[in-house]
Parts: sequence; C-alpha cells; structure tokens
Amino acid sequence: MSLPVLTAVTGAIWESELVGALAEYDHGLTVVRRCVDLADLLAVASTGTARAVLLSADLRRLDRESVRRLGSAKVAVVGLVDPGDAESERLLRQLGVVHVLAADSGVAAIATAVIAAVGVVPVARGPAHDVGDPRAALPDLAEPAPPVAPAAGPGRVVAVWGPTGAPGRTTVALGLADEAARLGVSSLLIDADVYGGTVGQMLGLLEESPGVAAAARQAGNGTLDVTSLARLAWAVSPSLRVLTGSTRADRWTELRPSSLEVVLETARRLVSFTVVDCGFCLEQDEEVSYDTVAPRRNAATVAVLADADVVLCVSGADAVSLQRTVRALAELRELLPEVQPRVVVNRVRKIAVPGNPRREIAAALARFANVGTATYLPQDTEAADSAVATGRTLADVSAKSQLRVALRGLAADLSGATVPVSGRRRRR
Repeated sequence: MSLPVLTAVTGAIWESELVGALAEYDHGLTVVRRCVDLADLLAVASTGTARAVLLSADLRRLDRESVRRLGSAKVAVVGLVDPGDAESERLLRQLGVVHVLAADSGVAAIATAVIAAVGVVPVARGPAHDVGDPRAALPDLAEPAPPVAPAAGPGRVVAVWGPTGAPGRTTVALGLADEAARLGVSSLLIDADVYGGTVGQMLGLLEESPGVAAAARQAGNGTLDVTSLARLAWAVSPSLRVLTGSTRADRWTELRPSSLEVVLETARRLVSFTVVDCGFCLEQDEEVSYDTVAPRRNAATVAVLADADVVLCVSGADAVSLQRTVRALAELRELLPEVQPRVVVNRVRKIAVPGNPRREIAAALARFANVGTATYLPQDTEAADSAVATGRTLADVSAKSQLRVALRGLAADLSGATVPVSGRRRRR
C-alpha cells in the first residue's frame, strides 16, 4: 500500500518532475496534495490524510514550531534542497528536520528517506493527542534530550519554580546565578516567566526589548547559535550573563516551548550553569476550550521543567505557602512524573511557625508531600529590600547576610563549585 505524501515547495523547478516521477513509477508513495503555503500544509496535515511531507527550506513562515506541529500530527518531514545548497540544508536541520536530501538524489532515494522518516515518527513524537485529554499539551517525555557538546563543560540547567505566591522565587534564581558566577562558574540567568518577568528590573536593566523573546524568535527561525545568544544576553559581570524577560503578561505567546528547548540547548553550549526563572502555573485547561491546536500559555514552563537537570520548588515558610507547595508538588508529580523537584523553603523565621521552624516545616513536608529533605533560606528583609531598591545583588549590598551565605552554599552545591574558606588573621 502506497504512503500518502504531501508536497510544500515554493517555485522549485524540480517539483513538477518529482511529482510526475512518483506518479509514473511505483515507489511506495502517492502524492495526495501539493500545498501552496504553510497554512495549507498544516491544515491538510491535521486531517490525517497524509503520512509525510516533502518541503523546501524557502517555504514562507516555516519555523521550528511548524515542524513540531507536523510531527504531532504524525506527518513525517523530509526536506529537499537544491544541489549544493548547504545553507538551506543547515536551516532545515536547525528547525528539527532530520532527513534532508538534495532534490536530484533520485526518486528511489527520496522514497527510501520518506519511508524511513515515517517509521520513526511514532517513536519521536508519540501518539496523536485527543484535544479533550488535559495532558494533550504535554511534551513527549520518551523523547531523548539532545546531546551536550563535551567541550561545553557540564552545561547544567536549573529551573527555579514555585506555586502561586511563592515568595522570593526571582530572588533565589538571581542569587544562584550571581553566586555561581562569583565562584568562577560561567553562568546565564534566563527570565522565562510568562506572567511578567522581573529579573531585569531587579538588576536595574530597564531595556524594553526582552532578550528571551528575541532568542526564542531566532530559535524558531533556525538562526540561534552560541554567538547570537551571547549577543542577546546582558553581560552583568565577566562570568554572568542575563537574558531578560518580558514585563508584559500579554506577550506570553512569544515564548513557544519548542523554541525554548533550543534556547536551553544553546545555553548549555554557551555557559556551564544556566538558571531559569519560571512561571508558577502548570494548568493545561486551554485544550478543553479548543477543537484545534490550542495556544498554551503554561507550556513554556512545562517545557523548561521537563528539560532542566534540576528543578527547585520555592516555598514560603508560613502555613499558607506550605499548603500551596504541597498541592503544587502533587500537581507536578502528576504532570511530569519523571521530575524529582528539590524543595527550597524561603523566608524561614520563628514567628511564622510555632516551635522550631525547620523541624516543624520538615515534618509537614514529610507528612503531606513525602519530601525527605529540603533547603532552608533564612529571611533577611533588610538585605533583600536594599538589593531591589538599588538594582544590585545580595552579595553587593550585604556580603555577610545569612540569606546570601545560604544562597552561596546552594549555588556551590548545584554548580559543583567550591566555596573558598576565609582564613583568620593572626594576632601579632
């Protein structure tokens, strides 16, 4: 039985010859439609009438998200380029197209590539999603993470997340990135909060254009590399770069999950330690309201949590915050069962919890959330307020702050750095 195939090629002189050759000889493929543009291609692919598509790199508005949507519809993608066009081949591979051939490779070779691509689509993309399924928007956890270049070092990604009202989530993310950089680890702080980022404001970076949105745009177009990512990020110190986020909540559509995955992959090659400040919400209710592909505001957060090496769940030390954390951890376990978060309890103080706060909080987390160990950060309102007011970090405004010391130890633990031991002066 012949495989139904689509074509989406703009103005190439070899398209008609290829379609004619496929129709004249039996190569196991049947061209069921020649799509005129990307919108036509995505519409036909969503109907399930085809198993593969032959497309060219110059298809207008083709990006990584479009390739991912084709894969979600179980339509294998095979790219065709003009002979010797290395730039078009590089672009298609950057967009996630694995099978790319020269247009003059011959009908038999092209048919073989299509059949091979169709064979791996169910493994790479998973089964088709039911729009009524609340988990339809989740990324495929069975898909292996992209390999890390050995020369780039550890390339570790830490996601800082927490439930609604999690106090100090951005302070923790900023403190970790800054302290790791001060310990000599090349670091990058990414503001990926889709509900309005504040990293730029906390550092006094009042640039209106968010760097993470520009990086996501380049990732979607297949043009993001280490050099362009470094150019988009602010160089706060010799070892710390910051990719600012959007302060406007209505610009969440700029952070598509497929593009953020490429940004994180590139960040692994740029620096050794990447900290991502995520949004709080994990709800996937958009699928219920749409009978087509739904816009998913929280998909960016889910994608970062699924791709990170370590997920920190920031909680407050009061009863309300702890209750929210218990529920959030249960939601995270249901959504991403493979993710094992590390709980960080912030603003620990005696007045919030009767008795010994650490012992009481540890008992509550163990009983209601099955959390064995947690990291505790003491409250230091004066130092935190001073840092925000002056647009500086805790290390700059209060080097001996207990909060700063605790964040320094956590950063060393996560990044693999060593905290230097300061010696005492000898008395004369």
